[in-house]
Amino acid sequence: MMLICALVGMLLAEETISSVSTILIALIGIALCSGSAAAINQVIDRKADAAMTRTDQRPLPQGELSALHASSFALVIGVAGALILFLYINTLTMILTLASLVGYAFIYTVYLKRATPQNIVIGGLAGAAPPLLGWTAISNTIDPYALLLVLIIFVWTPPHFWALAIYRKEEYAKESIPMLPVTHGVAFTKLQIVLYTIILFIVSVLPYIVLMSGVIYLVSAIILSSIFMYYALKLYFTDDDAVAMKTFNFSIYYIFLIFLALLLDHYLVQ
Repeated sequence: MMLICALVGMLLAEETISSVSTILIALIGIALCSGSAAAINQVIDRKADAAMTRTDQRPLPQGELSALHASSFALVIGVAGALILFLYINTLTMILTLASLVGYAFIYTVYLKRATPQNIVIGGLAGAAPPLLGWTAISNTIDPYALLLVLIIFVWTPPHFWALAIYRKEEYAKESIPMLPVTHGVAFTKLQIVLYTIILFIVSVLPYIVLMSGVIYLVSAIILSSIFMYYALKLYFTDDDAVAMKTFNFSIYYIFLIFLALLLDHYLVQ
């Protein structure tokens, strides 16, 4: 999904596709750095991962890899990705990609994740970067439209992840990870999901308001955001944790489809 968002950023950065090779090379560089960040995260969290059903089948908890092997792998692909972006794309994209890597792998995983129940909100900025990385890979500039795409993912991240956190509350509590449902309770978390979904609804129509996109996107954003709101409200008024997982699952479809709508609008209205 991260690479899809990066790809959309690339395609929206220009009127027509000018270089398929540039797009592919940029995606490879971003993917390698992203993989490095994910590997570092799993090295740091290997003990907690082993105690949680959601993550206990990962290679490190299963003993299929050592921490040294995983760390070496992360270093190699991280350096390779950064070099690819530096040599074949541009320095700005490399810097922003490495900043995202550090933000997720170290600032979020090492500090924020266990420091505050707002970990997902603050740390979500690193996860929201892909469309900006894609945009800069093509334009070598930080465009306001690209930042708007970042804002959509940034606002989407809390209701997306908190729905999962409600479903996995006991596992997070067992590992003393201060996710919002653990520290403030499920009811408060559900309210936050509703409030963030309302904000997301507003933010999702901004591309149309600022003339970045047209009616195709606007209609899509309204429909998708309304469905997301339905799930958020259904979750708020029920005690069935299975609804939390359904909300989480739809949120993944939401971010994919809303970026697809941006892309369709971009090309079909030309």
